[in-house]
Amino acid sequence: MQNFVFKNPTEIIFGRGSIKNISSRVPADATVLFLYGGGSIKKNGVYQQVFSALGGRTIVEFGGIEANPHYETCLEALKLVKEKKVDFILAVGGGSVVDAGKFIGAAARFGGSDPWEILTSCGSVVKSALPLGVVLTLPATGSESNGNSVVSRDATKEKLFFGSEYSFPVFSVLDPEVTFSLPSRQVRNGIVDAYVHVMEQYMTFPAAAPLQDRFAESILQTLIDVGPVTLAKLDDYDSRASFMWSATLALNNLISCGVPQDWSTHMIGHELTAFYGLAHAETLAIVMPEVWKFKLAFKKAKLEQYGHRIWKVKSATGAITKTETFFQSLGMPTHLKDYKIDADEAAEKVRARFAERGVHLGEHGDIGPNEAAAILRMCA
Repeated sequence: MQNFVFKNPTEIIFGRGSIKNISSRVPADATVLFLYGGGSIKKNGVYQQVFSALGGRTIVEFGGIEANPHYETCLEALKLVKEKKVDFILAVGGGSVVDAGKFIGAAARFGGSDPWEILTSCGSVVKSALPLGVVLTLPATGSESNGNSVVSRDATKEKLFFGSEYSFPVFSVLDPEVTFSLPSRQVRNGIVDAYVHVMEQYMTFPAAAPLQDRFAESILQTLIDVGPVTLAKLDDYDSRASFMWSATLALNNLISCGVPQDWSTHMIGHELTAFYGLAHAETLAIVMPEVWKFKLAFKKAKLEQYGHRIWKVKSATGAITKTETFFQSLGMPTHLKDYKIDADEAAEKVRARFAERGVHLGEHGDIGPNEAAAILRMCA
């Protein structure tokens, strides 16, 4: 097990009726940017609950954050932040709204001339950020409890991420009941997203970290158990609460402590979203099984451990098959052809982009442009 530092300053406020608690967490004299997405919060009562909890604070509204937040839209919000002298951001929505809030908060304190540098530097230029609070309405990304953010630039069809210790939310409200109105497709995506987050930190090679492995496996097993239930019964509180908490724990720095990580599935998947507009989880379900097959010799030991402990199968290939079958049982497609995307075309687009950036991915740094292209051809 490697040396590590565990840092997570986010306060989690979990359970029914918990939105009211933001009134004691947001400074009374703050000018608050109330950031949200397409407006569904106005239909399910969350908008009204947040306004009530904020009381007499000065509120600056900004809606319209996309499912994959656009850099261009974030710049519009940033202009408003500067004009209105906003000093606190409250992101109300799913991971995309939270990610947008993180980028806007970092950009508001950025001393450079081009905020895009925050993303091209992977966050190394971030030295400060506006404080951010979260009211989560879609369990999936874990963004409510980490310092990571992913932003898409529509003009150039790029999707980049950054991470910073300054971008952790100061608090996050998780009320499972406010997620009951989500359509089943978004619930499905959230389950797959959380599952793959765990796998990026688990499916590498044995690292003498048995407790970390068991942490990861417990989240996987919980998602397997409660995922189909919460998808079938969209208003079942217990299953939704367990799913919501699993998604948070899947990417809050806990299970990654002291172990190698992969993240090649995510980086390749980001390009599929950038080029073809697929939802993030949809790309993950396509790419991850093929990454495992492509790197079978290197991941064999962990695949066999995972297969034995989670699926009660002996072989690495059997573990991969079980995973694909699980995704499909949720109604999640697992091939590019399911979205009418030509695998050869996608492979060449991603190969060229990765070559331009000098990308090398995976726990061994051995997935370069050509390897990524080969994986995508296997995704046909």
